[in-house]
Amino acid sequence: MIKKTYIFILLGIVLWLNTSTANAQLQEQKHNFSIGLSGGVNFGNVDFSPRIKQGYLIGPQAGFTARYISEKYFSMICGIQAEVNYSQRGWKEVIEDGSGDSYQRSMDYIEIPLLAHLAFGKEYGNGARFILNLGPQIGFHLGDKEKHAMPSIQKEQYGKAVENGFDYGLIGGGGIEIRTGVGHFLLEGRYYFGLSDFFNTTKKDYFSRSAHTYICGKITYLFDITK
Repeated sequence: MIKKTYIFILLGIVLWLNTSTANAQLQEQKHNFSIGLSGGVNFGNVDFSPRIKQGYLIGPQAGFTARYISEKYFSMICGIQAEVNYSQRGWKEVIEDGSGDSYQRSMDYIEIPLLAHLAFGKEYGNGARFILNLGPQIGFHLGDKEKHAMPSIQKEQYGKAVENGFDYGLIGGGGIEIRTGVGHFLLEGRYYFGLSDFFNTTKKDYFSRSAHTYICGKITYLFDITK
């Protein structure tokens, strides 16, 4: 509950910043629309309660990005960014009972983040600027695959089907954008905090929480449609 409270406070700040910027006296209005592609890697695990000891499950991420820069407010460039991504998440257990067992589950999702985009630095011509993206994200479960070294060993989560295929949470991060004559190259790190559970969490169920978290490193290429 405490973690969720802090996340909602962060989202409120971002939304307030966007609203304040839109209603304030604009220094300079923009109409820059860019589209492109992205690719990267996820380091995922799951926030389980009761807790399960885990390492990071490494999986790919790739998708389509559209960005609209609407204004510059003092030195801050402001806009909105939408994406449609394929993302592989899941968890990899750390089993220390001496059995030699191992278990991991990779889970495939289509993700749709809608992000407030903020940038600081060089505005025109070639050069670099710092970027910050924050906002909500929804996802749709496509399927999953288990790898279990000793199927005869059974625990509650092994073989358990995903019961809630709709995922939602908050994602944010930052990085650097390099502007060149052939487009924009963005190198970025993000953190996702899931607010939904993919297993049922009623009083009669074993898990009271089963939500995705992951760290993502990604590279995005954008080219301008309008400037």
